[in-house]
Amino acid sequence: MNDELSSLAEVFGSRSSELATLPIVSGFDAFVDEMVSVVEERTDLSHWTPVPTIARMAEHMKAAAGKSSLREIIVHDMAAGGCTVNLSDGTATLGVPMHVFATMGEPVHSAFQSLLQKCASYRSWGATPGRTLALEFSDGKYMLSAITPTFDFTPEHLDNMLADGYYQQCCRDASMLVLTDWSMFPHMTACWKKLNAEVYSQLPRRLPLYIDLVDPSSRTITDISEMLDTVSELEENVETIFGLNGVEANVVARVLGIPTVTDSPEDIAAQAAEIRENLGISAVSIHCVKTASLADGSGSYAVNGPYCAQPKKSTGAGDRFNAGFCAGTLLKLSQRERLLLGCACSGFFVREARSATAKELTEFIRKWSRSEV
Repeated sequence: MNDELSSLAEVFGSRSSELATLPIVSGFDAFVDEMVSVVEERTDLSHWTPVPTIARMAEHMKAAAGKSSLREIIVHDMAAGGCTVNLSDGTATLGVPMHVFATMGEPVHSAFQSLLQKCASYRSWGATPGRTLALEFSDGKYMLSAITPTFDFTPEHLDNMLADGYYQQCCRDASMLVLTDWSMFPHMTACWKKLNAEVYSQLPRRLPLYIDLVDPSSRTITDISEMLDTVSELEENVETIFGLNGVEANVVARVLGIPTVTDSPEDIAAQAAEIRENLGISAVSIHCVKTASLADGSGSYAVNGPYCAQPKKSTGAGDRFNAGFCAGTLLKLSQRERLLLGCACSGFFVREARSATAKELTEFIRKWSRSEV
């Protein structure tokens, strides 16, 4: 794979400037995130060790059953969050003109100001952003979200937001569309149907539409089934790309009657192909901690990513994979190149706790090709 990565570095390094002419329209979730470590042991005022894994945290919680307990937490940062926000930050930092429509508050919450300075344009489509406590561990994260503000995102609310025609105009001028976070918006299936009927059906050409679902485990099978039917319907007007992480893919698989899998490259490539065939859409991408896959009309593909055992930040890593994948889609890179670019974006993010510029991403891919990351 080293030669493949070297080639990708050359291709992306020489072509990344093209991204400035390929705008994306994204929506609609925005959260204020607090990144948290749970303390395993504190030895003095300056020294402490974190609870290392989700499994270890589960042991602590199990031991407290029937007794109650308390754990110290360390809040490392408060930052702009939400899939639309994080993906948009990743793509905008690479040089993509981003038109962002998200529930950022009225007035816009101060946490989003650094993102908005990078974007081509934005509209706040919600009076109050959500809030997430992201408990970070070496093997992943456990997020606790307050989503009550999302209950107001209804088709009637969407009517009001579409009234000025700006979203429609941005979509007509776009090279790609992004929809994120179905799971935390109880009325989002109806909103997607409305967008498909009133906006996407009127586009002058078929655009790629990337969907990031977010973990739907708390939603009913009926809700998920209706959403999946709507994803299939979107294909009538756009080239639908369903982006899932490993957990999300297995939830979707269970609803569709497809076997669940672990994160081996071969297994997730086969699962992506089965989900795509069942839904009848253009492509399905599945990204896990160490691997990523893509299935489209030409076949199924899988790659290993640059795994980081001790990430500086994991919350938002999947969104940066999506950002790199979308950038590769805009540039019409090969299937494996899109996956590798997504893995590189995520790999840079977990090591540096920020999005990469195009120049930084090119250099990261070169280092990855030399096994230096």
